[in-house]
Amino acid sequence: MPAAPTIPAPPGRGARFRHRIRFRLLLRRSVLVPLTAAVVLVAGTGGWYGWYAAGGGSRSTVGPGGDGGTGEGVAPLARSLNLPWPREGQASVAVEGIGSLGTRGEQKPVPIASVTKVMTAYVILKDHPMRADAPGVTVVADQRAADESYSSVETTAPVLAGRKYTQRRLLELMMVPSGNNVARLLARWDAGDEKAFVAKMNRTAAGLGMRATTYTGVSGMETSTRSTAADQLTLARAAMKDPAFRRIVATASVTAPGAGVTFRNTNKLLGRDGVVGLKTGSSTPAGGNLVWATRQKVAGADRLVIGVVLHQRAGTSPTEGSAAAHEASRALIAAIRAELPAAANRA
Repeated sequence: MPAAPTIPAPPGRGARFRHRIRFRLLLRRSVLVPLTAAVVLVAGTGGWYGWYAAGGGSRSTVGPGGDGGTGEGVAPLARSLNLPWPREGQASVAVEGIGSLGTRGEQKPVPIASVTKVMTAYVILKDHPMRADAPGVTVVADQRAADESYSSVETTAPVLAGRKYTQRRLLELMMVPSGNNVARLLARWDAGDEKAFVAKMNRTAAGLGMRATTYTGVSGMETSTRSTAADQLTLARAAMKDPAFRRIVATASVTAPGAGVTFRNTNKLLGRDGVVGLKTGSSTPAGGNLVWATRQKVAGADRLVIGVVLHQRAGTSPTEGSAAAHEASRALIAAIRAELPAAANRA
């Protein structure tokens, strides 16, 4: 195991600060899961700086779930695809400009862990728009966010009370290492308190037609935050239309200012097979969850393919669930890349 980096302590913290951050980094690197009933979240994504293409178990083509709530029917060419849909949980896939490739699994609301942060980021960027390459406005970290940096039962990112951060950096710290404390900080900054921000999340979900989704927190720690693969696909497609969101979820690594710690994106699919995002999340109740996006050349045009895989190996460890979600997503992406261009040419 590589040694944890030396971390400069902020004024007044000294060796105790360095010890606590060093210990948390070692926990991350050894993939230890705290023996606690608390929900443990592990998430991260990244990888696309390009344009957005305008414009869905057993191996099968289309089936239960229909269009998956994406607002369109299953694309005719999907019927000639032989996609390896997950044998458990839920999944949904769509190609921008073509349509749904299908939805699998009973679309009942399930815990989604840190995938919740897709909506958190989407609402923040709706309320505080920023250019793709801009830092955004300045946010001052409060004492609560700093204190929560030291949690041993959830994924956090170190911030210092009173320090100024750019909106972009905080969004990166929320999405790449999946800092729960940063998600809550952004919610308080935007809406005054977390409860008011959650209300915004639910209003936004309703506006997008996400009828099976309920948000009860901003980070995904709460098992009462529930959704479906079809609903999360709807959200991902809307979010990826924002250039700043695309750039943020494409971030491969991020450094926490003042702490000297660099976090790499935990999405193991990033940068392979055209994968350009989006967000992972795992916990024992939620299992493994992955929202992904990949670029694919179809009939001479670049297309964005977005997929959602939820509730893999629920009830096991977050590590096992995350691995299952990655593997299920990898199989879908490989099949789509192999079969979609030919199917489009036949259509």
